Amino acid sequence: MKAFLLAGAAVAAAMATPAAAGLGDWSLSPWTTNLSNLSLTVGGHANGTAFAVDQPAAPGLDQTSVSGAATLTTTLERDYDSGLTLALKGAFEIYHDRLSGDHYGSDFVQKVYATAQTGLGRVEIGMTDGAAYTLAVVGPVVDDETTMDNTNATFFRDPSTGRAFVNVFALNSAVESSLNYAKLSYYTPRLFGVQLAASYTPSEGKDVIPFVSGGPLVANRQQNIWEAVVSYSDTFGPVSLGAYGGGAFAHADSATKTAGHEGLTEWSVGSEIDYNLNDDVKLAVGGAYRESNAYAFNINNVLAQGVTSSAHLSATMSYGPWIVGGEYGDGTAEGTPKLGVRGTSASLGYVFNANLQATVGWQELRYSRNVGVFYNGAPRINMNAVFLHLKLHI
Repeated sequence: MKAFLLAGAAVAAAMATPAAAGLGDWSLSPWTTNLSNLSLTVGGHANGTAFAVDQPAAPGLDQTSVSGAATLTTTLERDYDSGLTLALKGAFEIYHDRLSGDHYGSDFVQKVYATAQTGLGRVEIGMTDGAAYTLAVVGPVVDDETTMDNTNATFFRDPSTGRAFVNVFALNSAVESSLNYAKLSYYTPRLFGVQLAASYTPSEGKDVIPFVSGGPLVANRQQNIWEAVVSYSDTFGPVSLGAYGGGAFAHADSATKTAGHEGLTEWSVGSEIDYNLNDDVKLAVGGAYRESNAYAFNINNVLAQGVTSSAHLSATMSYGPWIVGGEYGDGTAEGTPKLGVRGTSASLGYVFNANLQATVGWQELRYSRNVGVFYNGAPRINMNAVFLHLKLHI
């Protein structure tokens, strides 16, 4: 751990060298070609992490200290003279390991959906995020991959499963219950800073077109998921303000419902304030809170009694290409067992250019339960990690 901290400090110092600054002289653009009246764009993003962890030892605990994932994105688009824009978009996870993935179960097909953008708003249909998640405001972060809140890259393993420990209960302060299930969404134009949106997800199906499939035949699955959200964003001189409130509601499938379960009800609110001190320095602070009757935010375990909550507070300061920030998260899942998690992190990022960012940081997670024990034989477990993360976006 100490050696990794020294290595991280060396990397941070290297970021400030002229050679590192010279990386800002190059950039990568998505590949684009024209197909008759259509425009095809292919891009993607990849991330990798080297890390050192301090967590209780156990037989079979994987000691691998690197992790990563890569995703390919595509857009097929046509613009009309009337102002109408039609597009077919997709995202495909071409690589991931057990610690890095996505929010959708790490399937190969993450998203496939069509959009129609007009002066009256935007319509989306297909396998994509719901409206409440798309417009969520949860607070500023140094790196959206390594953030504790709905993380894509984590560092702790559960030797009893061989998978990420946070799968037990992960902090997530944005409404995301409809995941990438096939849905229909509508977003109004943003007027006077206000934007409204709604989504309808008929089932847990991932067959791109809504109503085609009811999804996997699992116990207590949800149907007819409705989402609604209001978003506000505006600028007042050097100050930028963003806020949102959203909710999701669903019915339990009567054919698979078991005793003690019911339909989904959840909501979330969040805000962020950015203040530009000058042309180089910006401060940002924000946070969010989510509450749901889905145990540990598992949409197929929606309880008739008890709630799961997740709170997130964060702040960042940017100076030129540098970003420094900290986060605090707190979550509780009422059920059997009752789970608790608290997290703290601090990160330092350097943005080389529009494509590449490096981040060094520290993260601590503390879990507790009122029944049973974790793999360490105790009802509590503390874990720390230091990491170096690289993110490439094209």
